[in-house]
Amino acid sequence: MVIPAYNEEKNIERTVAEIQNFLIKKKGLTFEIIVVNDGSSDRTAEIVAEIAEKQPCVKLVSYEKNMGKGEAVRQGVMASTGELILFSDADLSTPVSEIEKFLPLVQQGYDIVIGSRRTRDSLITKKQPFHRRVSGRVFQALVRIILGMPFSDTQCGFKLFKREIAKKLFASLNHKGFSFDVEVIYKAYLAEYRIKEVGVIWANDPSTTVRFFRDSSKCFLDLIKIRAGK
Repeated sequence: MVIPAYNEEKNIERTVAEIQNFLIKKKGLTFEIIVVNDGSSDRTAEIVAEIAEKQPCVKLVSYEKNMGKGEAVRQGVMASTGELILFSDADLSTPVSEIEKFLPLVQQGYDIVIGSRRTRDSLITKKQPFHRRVSGRVFQALVRIILGMPFSDTQCGFKLFKREIAKKLFASLNHKGFSFDVEVIYKAYLAEYRIKEVGVIWANDPSTTVRFFRDSSKCFLDLIKIRAGK
């Protein structure tokens, strides 16, 4: 499991403990938790390093410069050794228990399972502000128009990949910020990997720094570049 983390000193210990407590209960399941410290200016790296000393299943990948969520996930994916790779937001906006919906789908032959906040089977326990819901829908409309993908939500931070496929997709990642999810899913879509979108439980984190309207021109240009393979 890959957890990208930027200035998460208030949450990261609880997050790692919650993930461990759930996965330990899954009998016969071996796992690793890779926390990627994306140039945090707080004690995120120190806290994870202390946990990793006591818990061999926890690993820290850390670097000094903030590179963006996409790069943090890429670093975690490339460091992973498990047969399946799940990445999740550090605030656990989607509970780790939702992986129980995903694992049977991999067994059925799907290569990638992506969490969604916009399918009928999703459950939003804490909504985003109205302007963010609007901006998210605008972005997903652009994804469908420009890239022709059928998915309702490419941006939910809860996705499961078969290992070798994840490594192929992330090895050549171009977009390290908000658009990295789209690039990865688009590459997978073009390669005709089997992708399943599944509704998940999700709660808004009010501290998020993503602002679509503020960065709308960049988001639009990113989609054009992704379409062009750049």
